[in-house]
Amino acid sequence: MKAKIGAAVLATAAIAVTFAGPAQAETNPRCPSGVTQIGDTKYIKNGGATVASVKQFKGCNKNWGYIYVWDSWKAGHSNFVATVAITRGDGEIDGNSGARGQQEVWSRGANTLQFCTMAYGTVSGGGAGFTEERC
Repeated sequence: MKAKIGAAVLATAAIAVTFAGPAQAETNPRCPSGVTQIGDTKYIKNGGATVASVKQFKGCNKNWGYIYVWDSWKAGHSNFVATVAITRGDGEIDGNSGARGQQEVWSRGANTLQFCTMAYGTVSGGGAGFTEERC
């Protein structure tokens, strides 16, 4: 009986891990009233592994970029730098880099709500990617 219960617990845990994404706080420290994600999440991949998620948010009358380096990639790559920025396609606006090994980084807010913008994220040694453009 114990073996069947143990197997059921392991199977349930495996399913939970399969559907659970990486834990992401997504609390912007520079916008206390809160932010709302605009557009889809971009996943930076390298060699079949997901390195990071890049998102664009709006809040506090600004656009914000956000990057989160996944636990699974970070576990084998401690010497990376994550960077995120808002761009209008004609150059970076209000980018920000984290400290070496920092998993979560917010851009500085960009006064670009009247423009079409994208978030651009990079992870040194892991790759880069743009979110979709949002107007």
